[in-house]
Amino acid sequence: MPLTEEHRFGMQLAHTSRGWRAELDRRLADLGLSQARWLVLLHLARFTEPPTQRELAQSVGVEGPTLARLLDSLEKQGLVRRQAVLEDRRAKKILLDDSARPLIVEIETIATALRHELFVGVDEEELRVCMQVHAKILANLEKS
Repeated sequence: MPLTEEHRFGMQLAHTSRGWRAELDRRLADLGLSQARWLVLLHLARFTEPPTQRELAQSVGVEGPTLARLLDSLEKQGLVRRQAVLEDRRAKKILLDDSARPLIVEIETIATALRHELFVGVDEEELRVCMQVHAKILANLEKS
């Protein structure tokens, strides 16, 4: 049975996503962070107010226990710290340590350079159409 365009698109999207993350992970290897840990730092840096552990887990797209292990290792590295929430003894806010800020700048610099390389030859209109298609697919996923 021949592959449909939808099938090819799905395979290409998965391959692109894996390849992009693998290349970024390779470029960030010298920073001593696993993909999961640098991803947590980037998500954490994008919050305007320190998130709870639950909010951060939702943002990163991982389960609570997985995030807890990642935060344990980031805390041991002195990159994050947990702070009790006065209104809820079980909840913890996650704060970036000042020592994480230069590391996040370095991660962002490397990620930006890779993005520029990957988008060579892609014009704004192509990117806009691609983003519209991805947005429709994501909206359909959320309906599921």
